Amino acid sequence: MPVSRQALEFAQDHFAGLGHVTARRMFGGAGLYCGGVMFALVDDDRVFLKTDEAMREAMIAEGSVAWIYTSARQPWPQETSYWSLPEAAVDDPDEACAWARRAIAVASAIKQALPPRRSRSKRR
Repeated sequence: MPVSRQALEFAQDHFAGLGHVTARRMFGGAGLYCGGVMFALVDDDRVFLKTDEAMREAMIAEGSVAWIYTSARQPWPQETSYWSLPEAAVDDPDEACAWARRAIAVASAIKQALPPRRSRSKRR
């Protein structure tokens, strides 16, 4: 589902306590970045945070739901590692930033664990 400009502005303002948060549109939604890592995505005007197993369990306890991905090439639903911002944090920027800091730590750890990217050579 598309993301409205208002939802992106709200998300960036809501996470202002983290510092500079940017949004990049992708696949009909948008990714939220802080410190060079994508820690959240916005889809259907809802914020979903990157999780690992421990954070996912904490978010489930708060009533969060998984972001489910489907596409024309893969029509069956696929649960992702992004889970909705808990309801209590939707109206509380401080609580939202606390959850987001955990998501940034998760996303940073995953990024550091990946092998380095090979640079593309220029063809002449």
